Amino acid sequence: MKVGILQETRRWQDRRVAITPETAALIQQNYPQVELVVQSSTWRVHQDNEYRKLNIPVVDDVSHCDLLIGVKEVANEALIEGKTYLMFSHVAKKQAYNRDFFKLMAQKNITLIDYEYFVDKHRARLVAFGFWAGVVGAYYAFVGIWKRFCRVELPGPEQCRDLKVLHQQLKKLKIPPLKIVVTGGGRVASGALEIIHHLGIPEVLPKEFLEHEYDHPVFTRLDPEDYVRRKNGPFVEQHFFDHPSDYESAFLPYTKVADVLIACHFWNQDSPHFFTADDLRSKDFGISLVSDISCDVPGPIPTTLRTSEIDSPFYDVDAQQLTEQEPFSSSSHVTVTAVDNLPAALPMDASRTFARDLYYEVFPSLFGEDKEEIVERATILKNGKLTPRFSYLRDFLEK
Repeated sequence: MKVGILQETRRWQDRRVAITPETAALIQQNYPQVELVVQSSTWRVHQDNEYRKLNIPVVDDVSHCDLLIGVKEVANEALIEGKTYLMFSHVAKKQAYNRDFFKLMAQKNITLIDYEYFVDKHRARLVAFGFWAGVVGAYYAFVGIWKRFCRVELPGPEQCRDLKVLHQQLKKLKIPPLKIVVTGGGRVASGALEIIHHLGIPEVLPKEFLEHEYDHPVFTRLDPEDYVRRKNGPFVEQHFFDHPSDYESAFLPYTKVADVLIACHFWNQDSPHFFTADDLRSKDFGISLVSDISCDVPGPIPTTLRTSEIDSPFYDVDAQQLTEQEPFSSSSHVTVTAVDNLPAALPMDASRTFARDLYYEVFPSLFGEDKEEIVERATILKNGKLTPRFSYLRDFLEK
């Protein structure tokens, strides 16, 4: 099997790589039947020479490879007919902005395997960048806090080599007495809490958060049972995940006492919105800064008008008109950051942990026998045709 390690072609800012030199060395040692080839890149966080030192060929043309492994979507013009691709394709939730990309892969008879659907028999994700999305998204929240409330500039996360440097930047400053609410409890939330705990901000229970004022910064973290309620009957977590339309938002009280929202939750399009445009216009709406790490557009947070970019992560929203304004232009606005490729800002750390998870959790099935159907469950297209598991995408693909 010839495996090509792709350069990222869809977004030039993305410096991540799915197979680091460290992981490539492990593949060479333990999968002698796999021949690695690296597509040359001038912006990848790991330079070409790091792979050459391992005697891995570095080339421009990877059309001779059987399997092509990248991180994000491949540029349309770079897709090679008849190949197998492994990537985050962002098509299986019927993302309209990628419909043409999806159609093109089908037309080119491509086999598409998507990282997001590498799951075990219990449907637990095996590989993800979620932790690093949480880390960077929370860091952006505090960059925004200092810019909005203290008129102090912090360097962006992309200017920090790794998490250690990120921590050093944050330790320089004292946080104002703000109330911060974090939604979610998975990988993304754990990354956000890595930043919040490092700052020494104490956690309070949701009830205490709603009822008390503090002379120092505090945060509370909300699970689904805290921000939704069942319309008829008691809250049951699995029922909520299976039948989200049976629930309504219980988040409104937090909008009246919180200053900052760091959104790390998983959201289904049938789930209730956290708050509405009318709620935003209320005089007692108190949230003035939103770091929307979940970044669903359109989604449950109406101030997330669009995604933003690493080189321009913030924009303001006029709460009355729900229109975009210049970032940090008025205290009456809500400042939003909604970067949709957050881990790309810390490419070294993000690539290393992702590649190691791939090696231990997925490569035994990908390069060996797929006994547990890990690869099969993640295959969306097979030679350009939808697999049975993803047949629900037929209308989306053919529309």
